[in-house]
Parts: sequence; structure tokens; C-alpha cells
Amino acid sequence: MISYFISLLYPTYCEGCGRTLVRGEECLCLYCLENLPRTDFHHYKDNPVEMVFAGQSPVFRATAFCFFNKGNIMQKLIHQLKYKDNKAIGFYLGHQFGLELAKIEAFQSIDLIIPVPLHPKKFRQRGYNQSECIGKGISETLSKPMDTSSIIRVTPTSTQTKKARYQRWENVSGIFQLTDPNALTGKHILLVDDVITTGATIEAAARLLLTLPWVKVSVACLAYAGN
Repeated sequence: MISYFISLLYPTYCEGCGRTLVRGEECLCLYCLENLPRTDFHHYKDNPVEMVFAGQSPVFRATAFCFFNKGNIMQKLIHQLKYKDNKAIGFYLGHQFGLELAKIEAFQSIDLIIPVPLHPKKFRQRGYNQSECIGKGISETLSKPMDTSSIIRVTPTSTQTKKARYQRWENVSGIFQLTDPNALTGKHILLVDDVITTGATIEAAARLLLTLPWVKVSVACLAYAGN
């Protein structure tokens, strides 16, 4: 009863459509949740996200939760996450993503979750790492630990948005560094990021991790913006 009256006084709204949320709904109303533009890539190999890494890095599995297109709900939600300090939507979508990954045998063997790190300067500007918010949601759902310190970003990069494909790969060369290789050796690592297009940034992290003995790397991005 108390929570009911609080919701009357201080209603919360759907991040997708703006409708007032009812009891049992969180961040998104049931309609928006059910109508997210899901990719279902995790159900099959050689999906478009895995093909991003074909011939580049031998990732074990790769997937994305939803499609990212101009004007769709995922563009709005990602914008809220990255630029409006809405960490809750990142955790919520990560949790929903984790529920899907938990159904797939290949992702059940994950040992460790690593969100793609931000450069310290970018982290100070934003105040948080959006990929870490997503990773926390996945980590809680899969009951797997998250590591935010064993790989760091040592070189800031300019925005990738308007760069040609080859320029994006040049832009991320050598930007990551391992701080504790022993903590990662022999692990199946799930790299987590917000949006994947060419995959240049996350591939740079995967390539570094794959230099370690007996390491297996999989990739999970919240949204796929392939072109």
C-alpha cells in the first residue's frame, strides 16, 4: 500500500514512450519491452556481429541485443545512457540481455565479464562508463564476476562516427593495456560494449586479450548499428 501511494505521488515514466509505469514495470513499459528491436543473433553462429570479426580476431561468439537505427527506440535509450546520466537504463537493458544470453550454452561457459574501458579523461567527463552499467546487468543475471581493472585504456581516441572504416581501425591501434594478465589467463572472457558498428574498438581489446595463454573471448554489445 505504501509503495502504491508513493507511485501516485511520484510516478515514474517509461524511458521509451513516456507512459506512466505501473506496478511491476521498471524503466520500460511492457509494450516497449516486448517491442524492442531484438536481433536474436545469439541463437546462431556466423551472425552479422560475428562476421564483423571474421578475418580480424578469432572471437568465440559475438552478438548484440538489439538493432540500432536512426530514430528507433534503441537510439533514444542509448542516448539516455551515454549523455543523460541514465545509468539505470544501462543496467536494466543489460539485465534483459543477460536473460537472453543465459539460454545459450556458449555463453554459459563465461568466466569473467569485462566492459570495454573508457580513457580516464572521458571517464571524468562523463562520470561513469556506460559499458560498465550494461556489464553490471549482465553480470547479475549470469552470476558471473565483472573485472574493470585488468585491462585499461591508455590512449584517448577521437570520435569514430564520421571516420571511414580503415580510419577507425587506425584510430584504435594500441589504445588498450593489460594491468593484470595473470587474472585473465585461461579464462573465457565476455567483452561488453554499448554499440557496435565496424567493431574496431572492441576488436582492439579482444586482440590484446587473445595474446594471453588459453584465453577465449566472446563479445556482447547492447546494440548493432551495422551498415
